[in-house]
This record gives sequence, C-alpha cells and structure tokens, in this order.
Amino acid sequence: MAVPKRRKSKSRTRHRRSQHDKMSAPTLTFCGDCGEPKLPHRVCLSCGKYNGRQFLLGKV
Repeated sequence: MAVPKRRKSKSRTRHRRSQHDKMSAPTLTFCGDCGEPKLPHRVCLSCGKYNGRQFLLGKV
C-alpha cells in the first residue's frame, strides 16, 4: 500500500486549502414565464418549465 514518504507541512496544507473560501454565490436568473428566480440551465421549480417547454408535471 502506498504511503507518503514525508508528512506535508501545515504551511503547504493551508496554502492548498486557502482557495476554498473564494467560492462565490451561485448566479440567479429569472424564469421567462413566471418571473421567479432560478439557477441558470435548470428547470424552474415554480412553474416547471425550461426553455419554453413543460418538464415537471403537476405544475401550473
């Protein structure tokens, strides 16, 4: 089984993990049919439509 030859220093580990906090909030777009905010390239959870087509049944 492969085992690292040397332990990674705290500095090296923290330097690698320093980018984790830089993630930004997801971009929101507005549905063309109902106007509710939604994630881009996703089905609208309010009306069930994507790109003008109905995908979720049971929605208006």
